[in-house]
Amino acid sequence: MTPSRNSDDTAGKSGRRDELLAIAAGLFADRGVRATTVRDIADAAGILSGSLYHHFDSKESMVDEILHQFLDDLFGKYREIVAAGLDSRATLEALIVTSYEAIDASHSAVAIYQDEVKHLVANERFSYLVERNTEFRDLWVGVLEAGVADGSFRSDLNIELVFRFMRDTVWVAVRWYRPGGTLTAHTVAAQYLAIVLDGLSDPSAAAAAPKTTAALSN
Repeated sequence: MTPSRNSDDTAGKSGRRDELLAIAAGLFADRGVRATTVRDIADAAGILSGSLYHHFDSKESMVDEILHQFLDDLFGKYREIVAAGLDSRATLEALIVTSYEAIDASHSAVAIYQDEVKHLVANERFSYLVERNTEFRDLWVGVLEAGVADGSFRSDLNIELVFRFMRDTVWVAVRWYRPGGTLTAHTVAAQYLAIVLDGLSDPSAAAAAPKTTAALSN
């Protein structure tokens, strides 16, 4: 059975939409949503501004679709990780690796989210971003609390402080991380995990260090 012309047309339109969204995402990430016009997107795509409206009814619709695709994928993976029944440390490691993979795979979308979320949530259309933020916090804090409860993490942790530190230090990587560069997402994630979970000090160096005068006097 050969594909119908209608199915070919649908696939072509879908591919064109994805292409236009990728172009728009790059411009929004580089220039900001408010500074980017429909004409800017159309010019970058090599089409007339009016042609863009055959695919999207507004610039906001493009931002909405970019963020929805990114967040639906990210949170789908987050939920699978939490539901997998791993121990607390393995769960946290998987969440962090997945976050860096998202920065690599959806770099422009992450940059848009980081730069624009405070402005976007003022528009009711983007109210779901508040819900996502709440789910993100509840999910990560829940893993940290479970880790303290089962002994995986230190009992003296300030959970809220640790959550904020991890949230900010993971996602700020979008500022300097470049997909396709010498550093891979997995390399960055591994280094981050080594620092956060195991610290900077070399245990073997600490063991070999000479005892202090105070210690010798005891």
